[in-house]
Amino acid sequence: MTVAVIDFGAKYTHSPVAVIDFGAQYTQLIARRVREQNVYSEVFPPNVKANELKHAKAIILSGSRSGVYEIEAPQLDPDILNLGVPVLGICYGLQAIVHNAGGRIIRGTGEYGNANIYTEKDSPLLDDLKETQIWMSHADEIVSLPDTFDVIARSSNNVIAAVKHKEKPIYGVQFHPEVIHSLIGKDIFRNFLFKVANCEKDWVSKYIIEDTINSIKEQVGDDEVITAISGGVDSAVVGTLLHKAIGEQSKCVFIDTGLLRKNEANQIMESMQELGLNITKYDFAQRFWKALENITDPEVKRKIIGREFIRCFEEVTENAKFLAQGTLYPDVIESGKDIAATIKSHHNVGGLPDDMEFTLIEPVRNLFKDEVRLLGKELKMPDYILNRQPFPGPGLAVRILGEVTHERLRILREADHVFLNTLGEHKDIWQAFAVLIPNKTVGVMGDTRTYENIIALRAVSSEDGMTADWYKMPHDILEKCSTEIINNVKGVNRVVYDITSKPPGTIEWE
Repeated sequence: MTVAVIDFGAKYTHSPVAVIDFGAQYTQLIARRVREQNVYSEVFPPNVKANELKHAKAIILSGSRSGVYEIEAPQLDPDILNLGVPVLGICYGLQAIVHNAGGRIIRGTGEYGNANIYTEKDSPLLDDLKETQIWMSHADEIVSLPDTFDVIARSSNNVIAAVKHKEKPIYGVQFHPEVIHSLIGKDIFRNFLFKVANCEKDWVSKYIIEDTINSIKEQVGDDEVITAISGGVDSAVVGTLLHKAIGEQSKCVFIDTGLLRKNEANQIMESMQELGLNITKYDFAQRFWKALENITDPEVKRKIIGREFIRCFEEVTENAKFLAQGTLYPDVIESGKDIAATIKSHHNVGGLPDDMEFTLIEPVRNLFKDEVRLLGKELKMPDYILNRQPFPGPGLAVRILGEVTHERLRILREADHVFLNTLGEHKDIWQAFAVLIPNKTVGVMGDTRTYENIIALRAVSSEDGMTADWYKMPHDILEKCSTEIINNVKGVNRVVYDITSKPPGTIEWE
């Protein structure tokens, strides 16, 4: 059967704020900042054409690693600037607007980090700003502005920081309002969306839920749906939405892959049953372990696990036409579907087999993690589910670097359990976990030489997982975690702590 994805949220997607991604590090942050204003946004590839955006509420052009004067730089369709739709260019986006209008961009001395801007002309974009601190990250700068544009702000280095078209609702800023370091960032987006583009605040959890439930009823009809449950907030919200929409037609299935954390399978079943979901657990641990034998490449691991998940669902169902799963927008982006280069193939996107027998239902495919949590809150789901730390679909298989074996699973499962129990509750930690490194080091334990495994500990703070900072763990807690792991987990003689942010790293190691 041909794979078809039912796209929910049609009420909003016909007129989104379109974010054109020219390969920027922070494109997803731009999309999120728009949604934080209760306005729907959607990311489009750089080769999108004007006729595809004629129904957009507004258009935002992202930054890029390229310079507009480079031969292979991503090109903006110039007709987009003639649609009459409000446009905001950010960094490269500003330069693309100016370049298309006949202005001149050169490689300058660059500006990086915090800076201040000073307004030169009144404009709706910079209206009512109480702060002037922004975040710069650019090497190129405008040296010649077309006659059709005005400078409305400069940086403290006298570099053009913001411009406005004299007649059209086209604006551009050289700085990055999407990052938290720009203290006026939210004001910039708010002014552009409501004072320039006249957007409405219609991206609201209550309406998203109503629209999604109605779409599910319409698409599914009298057919049966298998809803994949992992225990996380994403699949729990999807399961609840399906249950509200079609009741017992939705049969929730929890596949125990044998790659879960300690005691997790029982905990998941208890929590899902408390939600009133019609759920059954199937044990396929042996199947997944065998499929992963001698596999070391993380991309291959993810694809194998994605394939085996589908085969398991096909095996346990007879009549279901649809498979519902908790795919998120970041999963799609990182898997390189339609827009970006592949960062890592998520098992539920890039790992799905082409010959699967289900039609996919992905009600939260267009949402970020924090938006899913807001839906869960609106659905009155308990906090222990809403605040559950993210856990990768492939489970511990992508936290064991190299081959997955029973012994390595035992070591990592125990180390992770000790770490989380010792760490306790920290509300400002987005995600915390242990990783097994496939190298051994020399140690001394009880006057005896050891040659054992290394455990890396990882804890990050984040809003949505698209970017993250490594968590500044107090030294006494780190010391206690290390001591407890080495004393209680046989096969470990060294513990290290990961202090890498995202970017440049990802949150998971594989």
